[in-house]
Amino acid sequence: MSNANPYVPFASKVLAIVEHTEREHTFVMAYEGDVKPGQFFEVSIPKYGEAPISVSGICPDVSVDLTIRNVGRVTGELFASFAVGDTVLLRGPYGNGFDVSLYEDGECVVVAGGTGVSPVRGVIDALSHTADAKDKHVIVGFRSPGDMLFRDDLVRWADALDLILTVDGAPEGYEGNIGLVTKYIPDLPLRDPATATAVVVGPPAMMRFSVMGLLQKGFAEENIWVSQERRMCCGLGKCGHCRIGEKYVCLDGPVFNYSVSKDMLD
Repeated sequence: MSNANPYVPFASKVLAIVEHTEREHTFVMAYEGDVKPGQFFEVSIPKYGEAPISVSGICPDVSVDLTIRNVGRVTGELFASFAVGDTVLLRGPYGNGFDVSLYEDGECVVVAGGTGVSPVRGVIDALSHTADAKDKHVIVGFRSPGDMLFRDDLVRWADALDLILTVDGAPEGYEGNIGLVTKYIPDLPLRDPATATAVVVGPPAMMRFSVMGLLQKGFAEENIWVSQERRMCCGLGKCGHCRIGEKYVCLDGPVFNYSVSKDMLD
């Protein structure tokens, strides 16, 4: 969907709201048009401003999922005042997104932490439906059991591919994995790490150490992709907020091959 003026948003109806946690909800927004996992929309609320939100799900020519954390002025107003059936203003989609075809053949590892699971949710979904899904290894980490997102998806992914779900900490009696996502990289059962692909999305420190772990395991730099989605801002390369060196994250990314972006990681 395009506008003569790229700053002018379009109206989108809220089709559903999925409450994952008190602070994280997925807003299912009506949308017809091309979109890829890893791209983002600007959510615009008059008098409150705009917020860039990654696409966390796609129903072609019907809707897109925007998983949102209530952390600021715009998101706070969205949580407080908008319900199913209401209209929200959007701009986008922006950015390059993930080319899922790059990861569908052969061994692949996805490492995601916290809300970083949102932009790769579509990638994991696609990998879970491949013929060799058991060659797809996914490590997903959350701060605690109460912070988990996409619980239904996690169950489905665990059945389809090799999923490791872990939390940083948990109350006594918790029976799942405990530890950072990096803890599980060395023991991934890969036949040939040198030819495997990887996607890493999450907080800066998590991404940095996860990539280090993959490189130590034998991954090639050019076979690793990362997302700098936390730096997204205007979407048009005008405000300069997302500029890192000569790159504009909203235009050149937010998805980058690690061989190109290794000096861009915080």
